[in-house]
Amino acid sequence: QALVSTANFGTPQRNVNGFDLRRLAMLLAVLEKRMELIMGIKDVFINLKNEELDASFHPILRDDICCFKSSSKVIDLAKKHSSDLHVLHLTTEKEMELFSKGEVDNKKITAEVCVHHMYFNESYYSNLGNQIKCNPSIKYESDRQALISALLDDKIDIIATDHAPHTWEEKSQNYVDAPAGLPLVQHGLQILMDLYHQDVISLETIVKKTCHNVAKRFQIKDRGYIREGYYADFVILDADKSYTVSNENILYKCGWSPFKDHTFQSSIFMTIVNGIVAFENGKVKENLPFGMQIEFDR
Repeated sequence: QALVSTANFGTPQRNVNGFDLRRLAMLLAVLEKRMELIMGIKDVFINLKNEELDASFHPILRDDICCFKSSSKVIDLAKKHSSDLHVLHLTTEKEMELFSKGEVDNKKITAEVCVHHMYFNESYYSNLGNQIKCNPSIKYESDRQALISALLDDKIDIIATDHAPHTWEEKSQNYVDAPAGLPLVQHGLQILMDLYHQDVISLETIVKKTCHNVAKRFQIKDRGYIREGYYADFVILDADKSYTVSNENILYKCGWSPFKDHTFQSSIFMTIVNGIVAFENGKVKENLPFGMQIEFDR
């Protein structure tokens, strides 16, 4: 479970490169895997050969107990020290009891879910195998439904992608050796639009959870909204034009996607970053000055 905490540094006063750490709020990425639990579960499979293990074992080896222990431990610490905390990549029904309903502005502890955990469940391992091996693992349909319900109830505040473009050669190894993670950023919005067409989530919820709440939670200056004076970061799409993923239109340098041959119900026409067209009609623009440092209102 990946977790991000905002912590204030107390006395004694220390300065690094001119920053007063006593006053600086610093985002800390905490990887809390609870390896003792994971290794305990692996003992059950220790006598199996690598070729006898496949990706269908992944939600068993990295189960809801591991996730709940990880999240509950860090949430307890945040409450004890009255710290801001943002918990990433939630995957289980059980974890939802750890979070409260409400608007992101009024919370010290917030939560995020990834698009693939809203889309896939355990039934996909038989066809996709290592392609959807990721950490935390894709789990069961009951977990997927609980994540969506928590999102709609404002227990989960933000939607993300966790893009991890491992090569096809790496993912083609046996289950034990194949790295965890999958490429997602190209099709993240289209996944959400499929859920919209299924009447699972509204357009307003997609915008709120992918744009507005991100800007609010991290106090990002002049972004996250279409407003005069704000940076133009947005996507223009055709909500009703279907799009079939193929080798020819996959834009990742890794060259593959677990959505190959899937037909999404919506298409991306244009992406604008910092007021500059970055993508149009299936083509990524080249040699454009995209880079810009994000500023914060803190």
